[in-house]
Amino acid sequence: MNPQNHSSARGGTQPLSGVKVVDLSRLVSGNMLTHVLADLGATVIKVEPPRKGDELRAWQREGMSTYWLAYSRNKDSVELNLRTGDDMARLTVLLADADILVENFRPGTLERMGLGKDRLNALNPKLVVVRISGWGQTGQFASKGGFGSLIEAMSGFAAMNGFADLPPVLPPFAMADSVAGIYGAALALAALHGQRGNANASVQEIDLSLFEPLFSILGPQAAEFQLTGKSTPRSGSRSPTHAPRNVYKTRDEKWVALSAGMEGTLARLFEGIGYPQGLQDPRFSSHEARLKNIDALDALIQGHITQLTLPEALEFFAVRDITAGPVCDIADLLEHPYIAESQLLVDQVAPDGRTVSVHAAPYRINGQRPPIRRGAPALGQDNTAWFGAAKPSAEAGPAAAAQPT
Repeated sequence: MNPQNHSSARGGTQPLSGVKVVDLSRLVSGNMLTHVLADLGATVIKVEPPRKGDELRAWQREGMSTYWLAYSRNKDSVELNLRTGDDMARLTVLLADADILVENFRPGTLERMGLGKDRLNALNPKLVVVRISGWGQTGQFASKGGFGSLIEAMSGFAAMNGFADLPPVLPPFAMADSVAGIYGAALALAALHGQRGNANASVQEIDLSLFEPLFSILGPQAAEFQLTGKSTPRSGSRSPTHAPRNVYKTRDEKWVALSAGMEGTLARLFEGIGYPQGLQDPRFSSHEARLKNIDALDALIQGHITQLTLPEALEFFAVRDITAGPVCDIADLLEHPYIAESQLLVDQVAPDGRTVSVHAAPYRINGQRPPIRRGAPALGQDNTAWFGAAKPSAEAGPAAAAQPT
């Protein structure tokens, strides 16, 4: 099958059918970016080093590459040894008619590989290049390792996450990489839109750090510090902006989450827990007063919730139109009617034949979720489709220092 037919055979009529993406990235950030594009119908060609492939394949549970299974569906895999001339030539063939190139090497690596902007511009002036790094392509931090945990610590996230009397808490998933990847998908498509129909197009480079997108979603931290002189404190499940907002333990040892900052909701809550004068109580009569007296407010709510089982608590909130819901773990969600009704989990067969559930595309277009057109590919599964009978070149030549950020 020639590459053009290979591209269209599984693209269908999805929004990004006909868009060709070459993904040189490793681990989460680039894979998240191209995961978004692939689910929308783009042909994503994962370029992987021989034998071991993308390091994401090594993130396994019970011998299964679960992250690879979830985030590399709808993609192609080719094995190329980019330390050899033959395979670099094959890469340039892919890039010659590509729309988007994604990489997350250390800054300067692409140039050392002979793929700086001038070379890419000569090869394909309509190319959009998304360059992901920890701290950006320039500046004193450019050469610093940029793994997500460092960004989650330095961005301010860890300092505001957790409880005041306990250490700062890093997220239990690749938050910085994931946020950057989703930002990167939008940026790549915006740049691609600008390239279309532009007779004087030149390569568009997007400098995307892991730090800046995460920093941007943490709220107006700088403005609030300048106004108050105080950093956002760690407050557990409470909110620094409104109250009540917390999790409360039920009689059957479950948890329910409540967010009731609006006065109408609060009035119904106070009435329901048997304290109808709540909004007249000076401790709870204003937004500022409730934040100041949050311990007393939480104690009042918890005193009522502790008498109820989780189903009873959910019914209590539902009949009063109070914004509350259960705290679920994945075991709960696998049996939850919302998940079943929305068909958010779909079965996928792993390369070893086992079947597990993965998330479907997390949106609908005209009432339909984009399909999983194929499962995550085995390493080098699509070499023949893109290069014929050619095999990856043997290890040779100087290292390209192609390290993921």
